[in-house]
Amino acid sequence: METCSSCSSGELPKGCKNNGACGTGNCNSKLSVFNWLSDIHPPTQKNQPQYIEVRFKDDRKDFYINDSNLVLSIGDIVAVEANSGHDVGVISLTGELVKIQMRKKKAKMDELGKVYRKATQKDIEIWQNFKNKEHNVMLDARKIARSSGLQMKICDVEYQGDGSKVTLYYTAEGRVDFRQLIKDYAMAFRSKIDMRQIGYRQESAKVGGIGSCGRELCCSTWLTDFRSVNTAAARYQQLSINPQKLAGQCGKLKCCLNFELDTYVDALADFPSSQTVLETEKGKAYCIKVDVFRNQMWFTYTENPISWHPINIYDVKKLVELNKKGITVKPLDELLEKEDLKIDLIEENNLHRFEKKSKSTNKRKSRNKNQQKTDTKNTTDKQKTKSKTNNTNSNQQKKRTPKKPK
Repeated sequence: METCSSCSSGELPKGCKNNGACGTGNCNSKLSVFNWLSDIHPPTQKNQPQYIEVRFKDDRKDFYINDSNLVLSIGDIVAVEANSGHDVGVISLTGELVKIQMRKKKAKMDELGKVYRKATQKDIEIWQNFKNKEHNVMLDARKIARSSGLQMKICDVEYQGDGSKVTLYYTAEGRVDFRQLIKDYAMAFRSKIDMRQIGYRQESAKVGGIGSCGRELCCSTWLTDFRSVNTAAARYQQLSINPQKLAGQCGKLKCCLNFELDTYVDALADFPSSQTVLETEKGKAYCIKVDVFRNQMWFTYTENPISWHPINIYDVKKLVELNKKGITVKPLDELLEKEDLKIDLIEENNLHRFEKKSKSTNKRKSRNKNQQKTDTKNTTDKQKTKSKTNNTNSNQQKKRTPKKPK
């Protein structure tokens, strides 16, 4: 029975069910990779180089070449080549699928680093010690940057595997002159300093948080490709251009505006232009709203802009063709009244038209009707008996009264 090599549980994964073929630190990692070629073993060639994909902190990955033909598998901790010294990371992908990823990300073969060895226990201990220092180093770096008066924010810190280099990620609205700042950092942290500027979307991906939808941010959980988002995406989806609602925690437009944009564009291809004007006997009617879900367009007159008239897009196309022929259309009020008078014999708009009416409901209706009839009969009989008794009592009183003498 295969076990999950990436997790420390040592059991079969219940959620992903990939039988240990994922290359993640845990089962909820953002950089999860499923090797769908793990069960396929292509013929190996002696002179063919082997490539692997190594995952580092957060969303950083890189490709390396295995020159020494080490036996490596997903989840192994390896020491790889770096600019100065060596770095330590976890293998996230091996085999033929790495070449596909390299073509997709346009990795250059000449710039690939080498795999030195599998990480020893000493390498792992040094790596873990420097990882534990990263949070405190980030806080100290923020204090030093604030004291120097620079308009920048230190977002994250990453140590190299051997501790010889510290990479500081920062955000800033403009260019920052941090030449003196690098000297201060080198004196404080006693290592080589590398400053990298990132965008606000990358910052929110590193920090994480909860979005307005109530779920974790897409950029911090699964989204790795940050595409540009324009206000045109909101206009296509008929959303109000409100920056407070459309902006995410990064202060930019939400990435989820692009998720359904293609479907809206395909649906709006059947719609007439939103600039269409209908020539009616009452005057010109202008389009003010488009309802994609109901296939409707709302028109109004300039004289009475409060009243809106919904028309189906197919009817709008017919009216536009009539206008092109020089025929003025009747007022929209009359057209809508004619549509309302139509009787739906097929019950096309009724959701329950195919449901069979149960016998029990019919019996209940007949019982209710019979009960109402009996109730009305009983009330009429009671009224008749009351009127008869009242008449008899009045006659008896007349007989008892004595006649006056003349």
